[in-house]
Parts: sequence; structure tokens; C-alpha cells
Amino acid sequence: MTTADGTQNTAIWWIRRDIRLADNKALQSAAAVGKVVPLFVYDDTLLATAGEGRQQFMFRALNALDNSMDRALIYRDGPVADAVVEFCRLVGANTVHITEDFAPYGRRRDAAVEKALAADGRRLVRADTPYVIAPGTVRKDDGTPVKVFTPFYKRWLTHQWSSAPENSVEFADFRDLCVGSRMQEGWTSHSANPSEDAVWERFDEWAPRAMGDYKDARNNPAVDGTSMLSPYLKFGIVHPRQLLQRLDGSAGSDVFRSEIAWREFYADVLFHQPDTTWKNLQPKMDALPIDSGPQAEARFATFCAGKTGFPIVDAGVRQLLSSGWMHNRVRMIVASFLVKDLHLPWQWGAKFFMEHLLDGDVASNTHGWQWTAGTGTDASPFFRVFNPMGQSEKFDPDGEYLRRWIPEIAHLDNKSIHAPWTLGLLAPAEYPEPMVDHAVEREEALSRYKAVSGK
Repeated sequence: MTTADGTQNTAIWWIRRDIRLADNKALQSAAAVGKVVPLFVYDDTLLATAGEGRQQFMFRALNALDNSMDRALIYRDGPVADAVVEFCRLVGANTVHITEDFAPYGRRRDAAVEKALAADGRRLVRADTPYVIAPGTVRKDDGTPVKVFTPFYKRWLTHQWSSAPENSVEFADFRDLCVGSRMQEGWTSHSANPSEDAVWERFDEWAPRAMGDYKDARNNPAVDGTSMLSPYLKFGIVHPRQLLQRLDGSAGSDVFRSEIAWREFYADVLFHQPDTTWKNLQPKMDALPIDSGPQAEARFATFCAGKTGFPIVDAGVRQLLSSGWMHNRVRMIVASFLVKDLHLPWQWGAKFFMEHLLDGDVASNTHGWQWTAGTGTDASPFFRVFNPMGQSEKFDPDGEYLRRWIPEIAHLDNKSIHAPWTLGLLAPAEYPEPMVDHAVEREEALSRYKAVSGK
């Protein structure tokens, strides 16, 4: 659009969790105003919760996006509200277009930016969402939130959604205002090319080969049974609606769709109850006895080092530390071990995951941990105490996953590898013995839960 004097309007596309060009309603909204200035603001508060791996992933993704825009991306330093308003003044933009953030901190930040812009005669435009259906949209007939996944999923499926238009975009050139990218020499990213092209290279190679077996194969950590696109979804390098458009009518696709819905369900739960970022969703579970003190901290350190003596747990932790990712089935096993074998706060584990996961998402991470801990959206927690040996034998029967991440036990046979201590004197000396007796701690966990629930 042009002004009365013939010059073209300028609008800011403030990039957060939408690091892509395709199917981007915030970008298209800005382009409808005029020339687009893509802006990223370095937010110390937000990045303080992200480990180096996730920061590397994000900045490499931003760099890939910048390359696709002929280096039009502008980086500015925070504080965020001050930076956005100042930048609007510098480039003569009256509107800032965003993909809305629904997490507790993001909502507070955006409200502050909106207020600062309004005071300066400018406007924040919420043009898109990181989800297929925005949190807060799916409700019961009486307008209250849906608190259980299955009815949420049924209602979620009935909601309509649409992709962004694909109009041409013209980027403005304000490179002289850029304070420089956050790329650093010597970075060794877990993903060499976190770009839009990389998403579709992966999906188009993986889906025809693995989608048909996804329902079962997704539980086996040794096989390439999951898409591994969660870090790309986290940063909006791909939008979930783009993935839904690629699904066929197979049973595997139906399960894949439900996994996308789980992500949206947890975002919805956190939207309605933002305090559950670090507090129990079920207040009654506040009375659950949890271990603390120096001994508990020492056990947690052993857990975080991947030296618990339980191979499937240690393999998961080592995978996380090495790659920034952990298989979803293993995440549940690891979480169960922390809260029900070690009796430690789920918040400790959630924080540890957020420090290391490339896909660290506060809603999915928090409520995934609460689901396993029995403090979250599931009403029947006591009977779900994962047996690490049984889970390992069932989902990694040949020990391939264990051998990949625990070389100390790689030489063991397919039976012994799940419980090396059963070999007695023949057990590998370089691998620790179990730090607890699972059978004993399982009974202790059930006793604690039953005392709280009265069942």
C-alpha cells in the first residue's frame, strides 16, 4: 500500500516462533500494509531459560531464514518493549505484526509491548498462532475449558482452520540498523541446517517410509519411527497445519494427527492455568511427600549424569545431553524414574529438560512431566509406575538403543543388557549398579500416592 505522497508504507514482522516464509499469516499481514521489515529482538529473559543447544538451533534457523530473504533480517537488542517501539520510529512503521504467544511470559511481554506501542500511536497486530487452533478456542458447550484430552480432541477436530495466503512479499532494506546476528564462531549445532527446506526433506523422506508403521514404531527408540520435527515446530520453522495438509488417511496419519493435538491440548491447559508452569495442576497433589535436602540433590546429580544404573534411563539422559533430543517413550520412562523411583520433584526434571531440549516448549514439557508425575491432566495416576527394565525389554528388545548410548554395556547379550547387574560378578565394572531397588521404590511411590488420594 502507498501513502498519499506516493511512498510505500512499512510494517514490521516481529519474528518469534514463526521462523519461516511459507504459510505465515503474520508475514502476510505485514505485507498487506506495505514493505516488510523482518525484526528479531534479543530477549534476555526468554533466552535465559534456554540452554546453548536450543539457542544455537534458533539462531541457525534465523540465519537460514535471513539467507532466504537476501539478508533482510534485522537484529536488535532488548529490553523488548523499548526496542520494538524505538525500531518503529526508526523505520516509520505504525504496525507490528506477530504470531501470538500463548505461554505465560510471552503473554505478559506482548501485553507490555502493545501498551508501549499504543502510547506511541502504533498498533500490535496478532495475525497468527503457533497452533492449528488457538489455545482458549476449544471449549465445552457451557463455555468452560475441556480438561481431558479425548473430549478435547473430538472437539478440536470439528474446528475449521485455514492456511495463510501466499501473496508476494517485498522486504525493506534497513540493514544499517542491524546490530548483527547472534551466530558465533565454533558453534556445533545439533542440526546443521534447521531451515524450511530441511523440514520437507526430512518429512518427504520419512513419511512414505515410516508413516504406515507410526502407530507402533513411534514407541521404539531404536528405529527411525518418529518425524523428529518437534524442534522445527517449537520455533515455527514449520507450522502444524502444514503437516496436517500432508497427512493421508492411514492409521499412522491418524495417530500423527492426535500427537499434534496433544501439543495443542497442553498449550490450552497452560493458557487457562498459567500457574501450572511450575505448580501442580491438581492441588491435592501438593500434599504428596517429596524428598529434598543434600541426599536428594546428590541423587538428582547422578540422574542428570546418566549414571543411575538403569540402562534405559541412562540412555535417554545421555541422548538428551549429546543430541538435545530424547525419544518420547523414553521421556516418559525417564520422568517416571525421577518422580516415582527417586521421589524427586517433577519440577527438577522439567527444568533439566528445558535446559537441554532443542524442542523445549514450556506447555508440552511441563504437562508431559505432570502427566507422568500424576499431578496433571490424568485422573488415575497410581498404577502408572513405569518399570524401566520392562519398558526397555518391550520397546528396545534387541538393546540397539541401549548400545548406541551406553557403550559400557554394548557387548552384553540381548537379555542381560536391560539389567546388567543380574550378571553378578560378570557385570561390566565400568557401568554403575542400580542406585535404587525399583520394586521397593515402586511400593513406596504407590504408598505415598494412596495416602494423598485416600484410595
